[in-house]
Amino acid sequence: MVRVPVYFLCVALTAHAQTTAERWWQHVQFLADDKLEGRNTGSEGHRLATQYAADQFKAIGLQPAGANGWFQPVPFDTRQIDETGSSLAILAGGKETKLTLGKEAFISMRAEPAPAVRAQMVFVGHALQVPEMDYDDLRGVDLKGKIAVFINGAPKGWPGPLSSHVQTAAYRWAALRKAGAIGVATIAKVQTTPWVRGAAARVQMQMSARMPGMEEEGGQQIQVTVNPEHAGMFFEGTGHTLAELLKLSDGTTPMPHFALNKELVATAKVKKGTVDSQNVVGLLPGKKKEFVVVSAHIDHTGKMTTFAGDGIFNGAMDNASGVAAVIEVARQLKAAGPLERSVLFVLVTGEEKGLQGSRYFARLPTVPRKKLVADCNMDMFMPIHELKALTLLGVDESTLGDKAREVAATFNLPVIPDPIPEQNRFTRSDQYSFIREGIPALAFKFGYTKGSEEEKLQTEWLRTRYHAVSDDLAQPVNKEAAGRFTEYLAALVKKTANDKDKPAWKKTSFFKRFAR
Repeated sequence: MVRVPVYFLCVALTAHAQTTAERWWQHVQFLADDKLEGRNTGSEGHRLATQYAADQFKAIGLQPAGANGWFQPVPFDTRQIDETGSSLAILAGGKETKLTLGKEAFISMRAEPAPAVRAQMVFVGHALQVPEMDYDDLRGVDLKGKIAVFINGAPKGWPGPLSSHVQTAAYRWAALRKAGAIGVATIAKVQTTPWVRGAAARVQMQMSARMPGMEEEGGQQIQVTVNPEHAGMFFEGTGHTLAELLKLSDGTTPMPHFALNKELVATAKVKKGTVDSQNVVGLLPGKKKEFVVVSAHIDHTGKMTTFAGDGIFNGAMDNASGVAAVIEVARQLKAAGPLERSVLFVLVTGEEKGLQGSRYFARLPTVPRKKLVADCNMDMFMPIHELKALTLLGVDESTLGDKAREVAATFNLPVIPDPIPEQNRFTRSDQYSFIREGIPALAFKFGYTKGSEEEKLQTEWLRTRYHAVSDDLAQPVNKEAAGRFTEYLAALVKKTANDKDKPAWKKTSFFKRFAR
């Protein structure tokens, strides 16, 4: 037998691992390993993930892009509910009906609740005030000192990006607060996560990045999420039923608005603290000091002992997959040679806490903010089947979408519309933080058509694996499709960096108003 020196064995193994698909999967394996315990913001597992990403950037040959090297520190204020000292009840006609937290409803920690609240409730449809659509759920409604009860969603037929924007919590609350409301109770008709999983997460620590302007739900004394299966009790004695209102909510016209003649009584005991986390930022310098951003969130939801098994939310697709894609795009662009514009590779913290890390970076970037020209964001791009088509969220809003279509054509990839616009995905991940700063942005998904096998796979994934412990390394993944997608993305970023004209909002875009 011929003995092969260990050195040559290592070289052979390394060479074998150099396909884009296999490198991508190696990153996912590290980031979604049980040892990182779900990469919760500010945790040791999150720190290990960010150090891994920084080491990868360094090995590729990127440069650190800030005063603190590879890392942008992000300080957080934290809050966590203590349900032993918290309660919810409905008071009507002198009779109090207690609600079981986690079953009928729960108190959200996205905004810090007041210790005690007792206020009348008013039903206000979707709680939307949208001048562009000549739509106003709040017109003529007395909300002063009251709690607005609404069904999430928006009227059918509205443009998808506008509909997504106006359904954000910050947009809704701005109008409700101006109308005098002191809190909200949301009937969760549209649920990305099944109620049992979403409700279980209510006891997790919530966070707000410590920076002026981040508390966009300030002044909100109570924020309640209501299980639609139990929301009928809110409408007893009003002459309206939940079934009637849910049916109307699927239409195009405003729902009726009326007092519920009931009070919501709430107490909330909150544990407060602080935690430090970090964004990771790597720079590939170009000839111009203009910057194309390639982003993904590196955090996930951590570990919860309330779940069966090990309770670790590994977040393989959400969003180790996106981080791995960013790293491999960096590798390909570094190897491609000099670019006209520079590229920033930004891995953000706190996405699962409400886009906190990306909001922090977009407002306080490590380079001049006016020099950021575009953002390409990866969050759950879903390589769980073959890559047959792309869905590009925001494709019709800016010339960045035109570039993305052109590059997709060279890969023989059709670009198809978002098949689930009701999920508001365009404003639910980090691209939205850049959009709000006036920067054209796209989010990327594996596309599918209605009735296809791909639709079945993605629908089932959302039902069984989204924000579940089963989003782990054991699930079926199409590595080759992920590798091909990464090559597409690198080609798009290269084109965007080298094109003479920087991306611009289209005149017809709702988001053009944010341009600076």
